[in-house]
Amino acid sequence: MLMIRLARFGARKQPYYRIVVIEKDRARNGRSVEVVGTYNPRTEPATVDLKQDRIDYWTSKGAQLSDTVAKLTKNAPKAEVAAA
Repeated sequence: MLMIRLARFGARKQPYYRIVVIEKDRARNGRSVEVVGTYNPRTEPATVDLKQDRIDYWTSKGAQLSDTVAKLTKNAPKAEVAAA
């Protein structure tokens, strides 16, 4: 099963996340199918860039959102959601 979840990048104590489509049983930073966005919690306010069309595509194919990604997509302001 495919999941849309966070993969952690960045230095120690400086997290930066990619929102990725990945097989559910793979490691957190394992090989992903596609990167569909980024999340930077260190900016004020936190920066969320999403490819909403790709997220919609993968969810239509059966991918499930993790709890955290579901919150990010629901709470992301429409102005910050990148269409491409």
